[in-house]
Amino acid sequence: LNKSPFNNSKILIAGKNFGCGSSREHAPWALLDFGITCVISSSFADIFYNNCFNNGLLPISLSGEEVQTLLDLAEQRKEIEIDLQNQIIFSEDNEIAIFEIDPFRKKCILEGLDEIGLSLTHSSEIKDFERKRAEISPWIFKNKNNEG
Repeated sequence: LNKSPFNNSKILIAGKNFGCGSSREHAPWALLDFGITCVISSSFADIFYNNCFNNGLLPISLSGEEVQTLLDLAEQRKEIEIDLQNQIIFSEDNEIAIFEIDPFRKKCILEGLDEIGLSLTHSSEIKDFERKRAEISPWIFKNKNNEG
């Protein structure tokens, strides 16, 4: 990653069990700070994998052969692109791999939603719940504004 053109890449192609030993969110943060938006590997450590989605970093699992194909293309200085909507990786209009991703996580990545952002998409329902709760149990909310 310290040599051109790789130092400007947004995609990291990695070996198996990527993120092993990385139980904190600092690993995805560091990759994002470097400009990486997607990590492709044949396998990921579970905690790292989940932390990627929680922070907007796309982890893609492929077979070892598909990862090797991508590494070979990188050595040839060929660019690859990821079509997350259709779940396809391609280079120069040639399909290289189709990948699986949980539909909910895909939606969150595509819409830039983290856990807080996802909660805020339900703000009107939350406000309705709070209003109804205050009507049903006014004593719970009585001291909220230093009343009573």
